[in-house]
Amino acid sequence: MKLFINLLSVVLFLPDYGSSGVDKEVSVMEGDSVTLYTGVKTNQQEDIKWYFSSLLTAQISGDLSFICTDVQCNKDTERFRDRLKLDHQTGSLTIRNINSTDSGVYELKIITSSSSSGKVFNVTVHGVSAAEIDEVKRKSANNGESVTLKPGVVKNPNDVMTWYFNDILIAEITGDQSKICTDVQCKERFRDRLKLDHQTGSLIITNTRNTDSGEYKLKNIITNSSFSITRVKRFNLTVIGGVPDSGLSSGAVAGIVVVVLLVSAVAGVIYYRHRKSHAPVPQNENNDM
Repeated sequence: MKLFINLLSVVLFLPDYGSSGVDKEVSVMEGDSVTLYTGVKTNQQEDIKWYFSSLLTAQISGDLSFICTDVQCNKDTERFRDRLKLDHQTGSLTIRNINSTDSGVYELKIITSSSSSGKVFNVTVHGVSAAEIDEVKRKSANNGESVTLKPGVVKNPNDVMTWYFNDILIAEITGDQSKICTDVQCKERFRDRLKLDHQTGSLIITNTRNTDSGEYKLKNIITNSSFSITRVKRFNLTVIGGVPDSGLSSGAVAGIVVVVLLVSAVAGVIYYRHRKSHAPVPQNENNDM
């Protein structure tokens, strides 16, 4: 009887993509990261298993006592080479820096004590040239000009777009909500010179300065109920000409100018009085008589 139950469990939990068809089609570009959602919580399941090309690729138990990805699950494959990540709360699978060899069918098995269910994802990776994968958009501007950094994609209402400057978060669009420069360092550097185009996600930098030169990174997260795709685009901006920014606001500069003028005026008055008090007294000619 025990042998029969074990055999039944093996048959019940074997991958069966093809028998029920594909549930979700996922189309990504090389270099993207994609997360395939389970739609469940790990603490409500006994086991969550992911298969790719019939091989066990990732597994997590409900009590987190057993977790494995890639070669930890199957010593016969090192296809993903530390590019897989499991969400411990949901068992969702993330494939980072995806490439063309990752195209194929990913099957999810959700196992409880009484049943087994799952999903089938068909992931298609569209190849791009190596230059495009590592591409950094190079932009240049003269000091004082405005620059627009364009995502080059169609923005969907549910997309989350975040802009970074030298790894500092400077702007974010979530649905119809946006935030610009919530960080003190960002506020000091850009001083209300950043704008967002909510239709395209473009970032506009007005009245550019030498200190605006550097790397700008856009992280675009495209999400639906079954999966999400993270796409990263980089821009290298060089601001040409002009005097390096002093780091002082226009109000501060004006204040300094006023103080300098006042000091100069006071110094002039003191000098004038000093000269007057030490001037030689003219001699009256009658005194010589």
